[in-house]
Amino acid sequence: MNRFVTAERALRTAAPHHLLDAVRRVLTDQYAADSVELYLADYGLTVLQPIIVPPHTLQPVSVANSPAGRAFGAQEPYLENLPGDLLRVHLPVTVRGDRLGVLTVTLPGGEHTGGCLGELAEIAEVLGHEIVVAERDTDMYLQARRRDRLTLAAEMQWQLLPGRSCVRPEYELGAQLEPAYAVFGDNFDWSATADRLSLYVTNGMGEGIEASLLTNLAINALRNARRAGLSIADQAALADQAVYAHYRGRCYLSVLMLDIELATGRVRAVDAGSPRLLRLRRGAVERVPFDAQLPLGMFEETDYVAQEFAVEPGDRLVFVSDGVYDVASPGGEAYGDAALARAIQSTRLLPAAEVPRAVLRELSGHRGRTVPDDDALVVCLDWRGREGPGKAEVKGRA
Repeated sequence: MNRFVTAERALRTAAPHHLLDAVRRVLTDQYAADSVELYLADYGLTVLQPIIVPPHTLQPVSVANSPAGRAFGAQEPYLENLPGDLLRVHLPVTVRGDRLGVLTVTLPGGEHTGGCLGELAEIAEVLGHEIVVAERDTDMYLQARRRDRLTLAAEMQWQLLPGRSCVRPEYELGAQLEPAYAVFGDNFDWSATADRLSLYVTNGMGEGIEASLLTNLAINALRNARRAGLSIADQAALADQAVYAHYRGRCYLSVLMLDIELATGRVRAVDAGSPRLLRLRRGAVERVPFDAQLPLGMFEETDYVAQEFAVEPGDRLVFVSDGVYDVASPGGEAYGDAALARAIQSTRLLPAAEVPRAVLRELSGHRGRTVPDDDALVVCLDWRGREGPGKAEVKGRA
């Protein structure tokens, strides 16, 4: 344990751009590591990009079919036996369920390795936390995630996001945007307290920078209202006023807002536009219907009303933008709810963090071409609920 403390201290005191140097040095000195490499998931979640520190030269590795990709997907250490009695350990680098990448460590094999795997996994977790903190002071890790150049609109959208996945005892969340390097209007946001989870899925009109500016204004207005302690309906009203005051109805933004009580699963929702919600419950997929309300910023002083429904332990909620369900095949057939239901069924055994990418992959097959005409957003929420006293009996469904 003393060497783990040494490793933790080395990471916490390292300069933001020297985290890999620090972990490489301490793992070599304290754990007899032969080599140490760090890979971060790219924006499209297709490859793990290496953090390059000269004189090292490495190539990206696939998320889908590589040892490091297995550790990333399963979120468990993956071991490879190498010639010369060496063992290569791939360790997920994750912060509260947000999957950042993989730390790959080559060690002497035998009993030496078995006794330190737990410590190495903890070091990878500490490294993840330090990367998140370091990103306030260096672009090194954000640059390393880029397989291609981001458009300016996409840069603005990715910086607005809370993360791509999150895990708590009551729920698991996963989300993905496409095209990852050129997204401009779709977005998602979430925030949790000890008692509640707020989740927003947005779809802004327009293209490029204008769409990104509209989404930034709306998301920050929603956050401002949420942090002021307003109800979900009042949050929508305040954001509606902010968008209308700036655009005077020329531009507006669709949003589906959920406020979930963690102890009971009771949900208050505001549906203001095009994002849709489908629910997988006990093997059946159904669309959750809402009374349609006006998008944010379409008219002056719109009043919003929250509707209520309930989630049950075992429910999976899948949110999609119109860039998913309206996508046409080469023959002109829209993807639609039926295809979405099949995609949700086919991915039911995957963890929430893996579902959005899998659904978007199936959508690409339906579209029949690589580059989409519109943003596509998928968010997956797996609800486990909270056990113990105070959990209310859930009656009724949407």
